[in-house]
Amino acid sequence: MGGRPAKGGGRWVCVPPERLHPWIDGFAGRHGPFSASGDDRVVRLVADDGALAEFQVPFPPLVPPGPPHVTRLVTHARAARRVGVFLVRLGGYAAGVFHGDELVASKVGSRLVQGRTAAGGWSQQRYARRRANQAARVYDDAVETAVRVLTPYLGELDGVVFGGDRRAVDALRQDRRLAPLLALEREPFLVVPDPRLAVLRETPEQFRAVRIRVVDPG
Repeated sequence: MGGRPAKGGGRWVCVPPERLHPWIDGFAGRHGPFSASGDDRVVRLVADDGALAEFQVPFPPLVPPGPPHVTRLVTHARAARRVGVFLVRLGGYAAGVFHGDELVASKVGSRLVQGRTAAGGWSQQRYARRRANQAARVYDDAVETAVRVLTPYLGELDGVVFGGDRRAVDALRQDRRLAPLLALEREPFLVVPDPRLAVLRETPEQFRAVRIRVVDPG
C-alpha cells in the first residue's frame, strides 16, 4: 500500500487484490456505514461521514456492473488473469506472460549503450551517432523479444502492461510489429529499474493492485 496526492483532491492508495475486502472493512470501521455505486470502470463508496473511496476497476470492464458492487469488484480483482508484460529501458528489456502472479514464459536481454559525453566538435557528433545506433539495436531486439514471447499467447491475454522508461516505450509505439500488443494495452504503466528477471517477476505486485482514490471527510 502507499499514498500519493490525487488530482482533484484526496490521495491514491494501491491495495493487493487479496487485501481488498479487509481494506473495505477497515474503511467502514473508520468512517461508518457507506453507500456503493458505480459502473463498469469505477466503483465508489461514500460513507456517512462524507469519506469517499473511489476504486479504479483493474482490467476493465467490470462484468456485469451494478450491485452488489463490493462483491463484484472483489471477485473481479482477484481473478487469475493471463497478462503480458513488456519492459524497456535504454540498456535492456524484458517480456513475460503471467497467469495470476506466476510467470509462465519470459525472455530478458540487454545491450551496451554508451553514456553521454561532454566532448565537443566532430568527436561528439560521432559519439552521438554511435550511441543512437546502439539504442536502435536495443529497441529492435526488445521488439523482437516481445513479439516472440507474447504473440503465441495473444488470443489468451486479458491485457498487456508496458513499463520501464516511458520515453523508451514511446519510441517503440510506431513499430508495426507491436500493433497487436498495443491494442491490448492496459494500465498502469510500470515504473521499474533495469528490466532484469527479478524485476519482471515482481511486476504483478503493481499490475494486479487496485488503485483507490481516497478523500477524507472535510
